[in-house]
Amino acid sequence: MRIRWPRSVSAQVLLTQLAITAGVTVFATGLFLAPLGDQLDDQATHRALSIAQATAAEPDTARDLLTTEPRPDGPVQTTAERIRQATGALYVVIMDTHGIRWSHTDSRRIGEPVSTDPGPVLSGEEVREVDSGTLGRSARAKVPLRDSGGRIVGAVSVGIAYDSVRERLLGSIPGLLRYAGLALAVGALAAVGVSRRVRRGTRGLTFADISALLDEREAMLHGIREGVVAIDASGHIRLVNDEARRLLGLGANAVGRALDEVLPPGRTTDVLAGRVTGPDLLTVSGGRVLVANRMPTGDGGAVATLRDRTELELLGRELDSTQGLLDALRAKDHEHANRLHTLLGLLELELYEEAADYVAELADARCSSAEQVAERVRDPLAAALLVGKSAVAAERGVALRISDATLLPDRAIDPRDVVTVLGNLIDNALDAAVADRREDPSVVGGPFVDGPFVEVELRAEGTTAVLRVSDTGPGVPPGMRQRVFAEGWSTKRSPAHRSRGLGLALVRRLAERYGGTVRVTERTGGGAVFTVVLPEALRDEAVGGARFTSAEEAR
Repeated sequence: MRIRWPRSVSAQVLLTQLAITAGVTVFATGLFLAPLGDQLDDQATHRALSIAQATAAEPDTARDLLTTEPRPDGPVQTTAERIRQATGALYVVIMDTHGIRWSHTDSRRIGEPVSTDPGPVLSGEEVREVDSGTLGRSARAKVPLRDSGGRIVGAVSVGIAYDSVRERLLGSIPGLLRYAGLALAVGALAAVGVSRRVRRGTRGLTFADISALLDEREAMLHGIREGVVAIDASGHIRLVNDEARRLLGLGANAVGRALDEVLPPGRTTDVLAGRVTGPDLLTVSGGRVLVANRMPTGDGGAVATLRDRTELELLGRELDSTQGLLDALRAKDHEHANRLHTLLGLLELELYEEAADYVAELADARCSSAEQVAERVRDPLAAALLVGKSAVAAERGVALRISDATLLPDRAIDPRDVVTVLGNLIDNALDAAVADRREDPSVVGGPFVDGPFVEVELRAEGTTAVLRVSDTGPGVPPGMRQRVFAEGWSTKRSPAHRSRGLGLALVRRLAERYGGTVRVTERTGGGAVFTVVLPEALRDEAVGGARFTSAEEAR
């Protein structure tokens, strides 16, 4: 049967840790046992040396060796046996200078030469060794025996039974194994704990599953057309995809840095950081309209998704403009029908001169209105916008006026930005003027004898464009003059096809991009005045054409 390697990460980690723990335990046990035998041999030979030195140090031993004969009942044998029995040694052998035993555990070997070479010890050396002799293998020590004058008269050899050394070695193994088993058990429990933690963290996935998930995540993050930003519990970016980098203008080193470091203060940063909560939050970043959603994660962080709604918002505004133009065309259709009926009546009454004057008056009035705009606003897009907005304003019962101070040459670097700012300001002004008139429909024109109106002033100051739009609406209270430029803030009800509260936010973003300003003040007589200053929005006069100092000079 084939033993299959487990697939889950936790099981593989568990088996790996168990194998490592067992290997380390066996290795450590071997490292301990390897020198233990040598240590026990060394201890045994040191013990034998101590006994031999003590025996040689007794003064009677050397004297008895010189004055008696080697006999089983001699004083040398008696002394040696007494010491052997007292110390537990295997043998205590005393020899003369010829290597003849004067004592031995087996008394029959007294008088015989020793079984090993006595030369080194008789020459004055102390010998420690593990060797085999007539009594078997032993740990032995040999020391020279000297008389009172220091002359070597023999030697003392003491042996410790090697079986006792082996018994000590074998006796220490069970205890060592117990400690090793305890260490192995602790390691196994730790491995099980780590394995369970890994299993909870990986949710039972295999390495292949994790690798596939990472590949799929990378493909998904860099393939979707939504921005994704992952933030940890401390507010640092830990993941950002390509679309989020594009939408937020983040650099390649954004990962690992705090949100407040890589993004400017504002609603976008507040939404991503969780300081502003809610679903489908609108925000503006770099002139783009974004829809942000933020979902907290289990570790205290969050994942935020960003959708680019700039094109949709522009389409919504174009739809509003188209609807306004349709309403204006419908009104013009009615007006044209009334004029045709009037002309038909004049012709039926045979008032031909009056009919001709009537047609000429209508033609001159229309031409003069367009010509007035073209004379003061030389930029084609801005002029076309004002003409179109005039028709929309007329349909809504609001007069769109061009200030006498208006003079904008055709020198805009990006006319679309000027049109965006101007269109948003006029739309808001028209809404405010119409809303104020509806509050008291019984009063025609309210406090303004000519009815509600919106006045536009466009000026060029060198390369700086100044756009000012005023209205006769209710105005903006001082406490709300900063909030009106926040994304998503509006007092009007949102239509089905788009959200409110983005027009003035876009105006502010565009002004900031040019390094300019936008502010709202109170209009004399009531209403609001929005002023936008766009530095470097116009080309230099030498490049952009001639400079007009007044409307009369422009004509």
